[in-house]
Amino acid sequence: MACSACGARAVGPPLVRPEQELPGYGLALACGAWGALLVIIFLVGTIAALIERQPFSLAFWNVVASGETAAWRLKLLALPLALVALWPSMRVLKALRREPARFAGLRLARAGFGMSAFVALLIVALIGVTVPARLHQRALAADAARQAEAYEFSRVLLAYQIRYGTYPMGADDLSKLPDPDGAVTRVASQLKGGALKYEPVSDIASLPTSVTKARARRGAVVRLRNAALHTDDAPDEGLSFTSYTLVLPGEDKKLGTADDITLRDGRIVPTPPVAAGNSHNSQSNNTP
Repeated sequence: MACSACGARAVGPPLVRPEQELPGYGLALACGAWGALLVIIFLVGTIAALIERQPFSLAFWNVVASGETAAWRLKLLALPLALVALWPSMRVLKALRREPARFAGLRLARAGFGMSAFVALLIVALIGVTVPARLHQRALAADAARQAEAYEFSRVLLAYQIRYGTYPMGADDLSKLPDPDGAVTRVASQLKGGALKYEPVSDIASLPTSVTKARARRGAVVRLRNAALHTDDAPDEGLSFTSYTLVLPGEDKKLGTADDITLRDGRIVPTPPVAAGNSHNSQSNNTP
């Protein structure tokens, strides 16, 4: 009898199925090998992170910290591979249970599925545990960056004070300083932009010598804030700013809030609480 599709004819009766057929191990072996590969990848990453830590130690928490480092490094490699392996591993397990005579290696397939699930859960758990600490470290880094900006202001103002014997009254005075690294330009531009609050303070104002001595004997102190002073080549010798207060906005980029950074004479000091209604006034009093 010929085949209706291609016209081929049978040359004999069909072969008899063998009395005993060996079950296949291919699916179970692939499932187990995939899980073992994921475990090896994670172990290698953990060992590498452990070796990098100094001093080297096999203490429990040191190993845990190395595992956390490996989890963050492998989150884009091992975690997707583990998640992808779970679905085909489940299908393999169902096939092995449904046809035990045709497929063998149920224990091996279960072990592979378990290793894949274990690696996925372990990476997720280690990343989840370290998220709060990493957010805290990121906040510390942002705070350090803002403090570095404040100390750059302090360095420029100190350079001006050393050169001219007084702190500058505003951004225009800083143009007299040399600017090899661009710090003076950055500081002057922010002073002109009004994004911060700068207050130079003079303890002794420009007064006649007799009046100055008389007030000094009485213990009087004259404090001038944001006085209008215009200079040509050097600051007026009659008025010298001996200290300053600089307030920079914090993470919210707004003055008059709790996260402001206050720099007084080169030192970061606690920012006093400011009422919500004073925020606009603080910004309007910035030195141009």
